[in-house]
Amino acid sequence: MVAPLSVWPWENLGVFKYLLYGPFVAQVLYSRMYEDTAKSRWCLHLLIIWGLRSSIYVNFGSFSNMLFLNQTRRIIKQGVDFKQIDREWDWDNFLILQAFVASMAYYIFPSLADLPLWNTRGLVTVLMLHIGASEPLYYWAHRCFHGEYLFTNYHSLHHESAVPQPFTAGHATFLEHLVLTTIAGIPILGSTLLGHGSLSLVYGYLFMFDVLRCLGHCNVEFIPYRIFERLPFLRYLIYTPTYHNLHHTDMDTNFCLFMPLFDAVGNTLNSKSWQLQKEYNAECGKYRRAIPDFVFLAHVVDLSSSMHAPFVLRSFASLPYATCFFFLPVLPIVFMVMLAMWAWAKTFVISFYDLRGRLHQTWAVPRFGFQYFLPFAAAGINKQIEEAILDADKLGVKVISLAALNKNEALNGGGTLFVNKHQDLKVCVVHGNTLTAAVILNDVPKDVTEVFLTGATSKLGRAIALYLCRRRVRVLMLTLSTERFEKIKKEAPADCQNYLVQVTKYQAARTCKTWIVGKWITPREQSWAPPGAGFHQFVVPPIFPFRRDCTYGDLAAMRLPDDVQGLGSCEYTMDRGVVHACHAGGVVHLLEGWTHHEVGAIDVDRIDLVWNAALKHGLKQVTTSKQSHPVKVT
Repeated sequence: MVAPLSVWPWENLGVFKYLLYGPFVAQVLYSRMYEDTAKSRWCLHLLIIWGLRSSIYVNFGSFSNMLFLNQTRRIIKQGVDFKQIDREWDWDNFLILQAFVASMAYYIFPSLADLPLWNTRGLVTVLMLHIGASEPLYYWAHRCFHGEYLFTNYHSLHHESAVPQPFTAGHATFLEHLVLTTIAGIPILGSTLLGHGSLSLVYGYLFMFDVLRCLGHCNVEFIPYRIFERLPFLRYLIYTPTYHNLHHTDMDTNFCLFMPLFDAVGNTLNSKSWQLQKEYNAECGKYRRAIPDFVFLAHVVDLSSSMHAPFVLRSFASLPYATCFFFLPVLPIVFMVMLAMWAWAKTFVISFYDLRGRLHQTWAVPRFGFQYFLPFAAAGINKQIEEAILDADKLGVKVISLAALNKNEALNGGGTLFVNKHQDLKVCVVHGNTLTAAVILNDVPKDVTEVFLTGATSKLGRAIALYLCRRRVRVLMLTLSTERFEKIKKEAPADCQNYLVQVTKYQAARTCKTWIVGKWITPREQSWAPPGAGFHQFVVPPIFPFRRDCTYGDLAAMRLPDDVQGLGSCEYTMDRGVVHACHAGGVVHLLEGWTHHEVGAIDVDRIDLVWNAALKHGLKQVTTSKQSHPVKVT
């Protein structure tokens, strides 16, 4: 049985909880159409305040996850995993609560309807009420919530979050936020009842309250310790991120709201608070980056997917990418950011996770997918990739895996350009396509006797064709280039060469039920496949599933081992915990301790070796084939 007031009344509403703002919106719309009243103005202010306060937490959340800015300033180094993100999903419940409390206050205290824009005396009054009432009340209440019963049934929820984040500040039970709402409302209501209230005071106090709450939970120490050395008394007037983080690691200390003075008076001030803050600042000054063992070097796909990053919206990045229409209004801003990145940005860190004591990071080349097909942009992109590889080599990274177009054959020969140019590299440069080929081949039915292969003369197409012909599988290789076909055919063992067949039209596959797609095909071209055919693909972007009577596979991918830690973002369209096969290939390279480069053409003899190594280390095959549910096309 749950404790009283430990759950939110609208907990089961999900996203529909925002309909609770409906009465406020309706009141504002009614006033615009018929008559303007004090009630409608108050509702409008409540909606504006909700929007501004939400943006404070979202922006602080973005700042906390901007690893390219603050990875050296992070206090707790581990990552925020999916479990914490899910627990904190409804962090903004308290904003709904406070909107309703404020509307009730309007009816109880009609003087709130006539607040002036500004009242200088209100600043002094609200400060005195905050220090004299809110701070000591919060300190006392917080200590009470650390008692056995209240902590077990209420406050433990807040402390479940291993890594404090701005959203963690809002992650608490209904009872706790009722108490916090009362504490935050005392200075505002008190100033109003004393005749010193104003709209500026309401907005300003709530703004500062939320900013300071976010500051304490942001897990980034950015307040210079020299301020406290020059003005020591400030230590007792304002807390720091380090100060509050200590409360989450040593829960018997540092209970204050914002002012450590009350911890000092209550004898609960952690003696390490200021020394640790100084040490974190000193480390930042030396710019001690966390040195990863593995780097996955990705790039931005397009304008829309560029917002699928933890430092944009943590919740959005924790789900597989899908186009969201509510992002359309911000696309012009994203376009301007893209131009700025093109002009000035360098490779930066996006996300990280830990696997068996080793740090894995994802870096992004500041280029969008379409730019890789601009001839005049090739040199600049290769320079970005080269600088990232050299940076990784200098840091002591063991393996760097090139993602998607960063290993394009036409661009840099699948990475051979950099390995040949810098032959003394200690970091292993890996394209990961050996495991990609293995994943595709293991997704093909074991009893297959014939396959139809498009993109047949590409790097992956070549490897797949050579591997299958060795298994005595007839491969219909779609290509117009007889020269390239014959070159691949000569690489096959003499007794297997007759299993490779050149075809030039899709009609040749009318009876073949296994299609391996390495080149984008249209619905008309898909129509040549027989009913019940399966499309296995390594083409980017994936083909549209138009055939209801066929199955379609996703891009080659593998699930990371179960002991991965700190993983809190999805890799593009992949499910949680699933990464592209080329990413997984780099992980296997690291876990196996291989010291060779994996660039250029795929070594067909190593496909089974890499596949077995992946399974040995706990990576799992992802079932990709699924029935199509297409939109009806006429």
